Amino acid sequence: MPAPNATNHPESKENVNAELSGMADRGFRAVDLAAERGERLLFEHLEFQLSPGQLLQVSGRNGCGKTSLLRILSGLSRPTAGEVYWGEEPIRSVDGGTGSCLGYLGHQNALKEDMTAEENILIARGLGGDRPEREAVLAMLGSLGLAGYEDLPVRFLSQGQKRRVALARLLLQPRALLILDEPYAALDVQVIEVLRSAIEAHLARKGMIIITTHQAVDIDGDCRNLHLG
Repeated sequence: MPAPNATNHPESKENVNAELSGMADRGFRAVDLAAERGERLLFEHLEFQLSPGQLLQVSGRNGCGKTSLLRILSGLSRPTAGEVYWGEEPIRSVDGGTGSCLGYLGHQNALKEDMTAEENILIARGLGGDRPEREAVLAMLGSLGLAGYEDLPVRFLSQGQKRRVALARLLLQPRALLILDEPYAALDVQVIEVLRSAIEAHLARKGMIIITTHQAVDIDGDCRNLHLG
């Protein structure tokens, strides 16, 4: 049986659109950013602007600063110079914190190993102030090939399965901006297709996405590129 499309879970498009409203009318921009690792300059004078409905793909060789850039954009690190803005407001000053407007998935999945996949998602959403719906969580896990694994502690899952749990948690967050660092790593072709559909649906709702990947995946939407190095 083919996996269900990630956009067809019980949490309706109307509800997601409503939760995105008020956030998706703001742009996201970086102004004159610079970053260092130790005493080594990774990049400087970096600027871009992202509008609702746009995707930015960040590329470059290993070690050029892609992950450092995403951590700065998500508010987890401070740049050596420059500023990141949510609308006209510095991202670090956004009311409610950066978690109120963006979702971030880095190299680490940040899952509680003793909790099940379902519990990891429901608890994370509850802590974020969202209204967790069990049916939506189960449908998303099923679409990512995890049907039957919902009640298994995460420590028993493979690395690829853990990555899918982390992706499910991110995709269920009603955030205007999603920032994903190498999201296709350890995913099979079917799951990549589900993720691609979810990304396109988010862009269609006037959400924004920033992504790094070494794996070329065609996305239907307004896509831009930023090359580091």
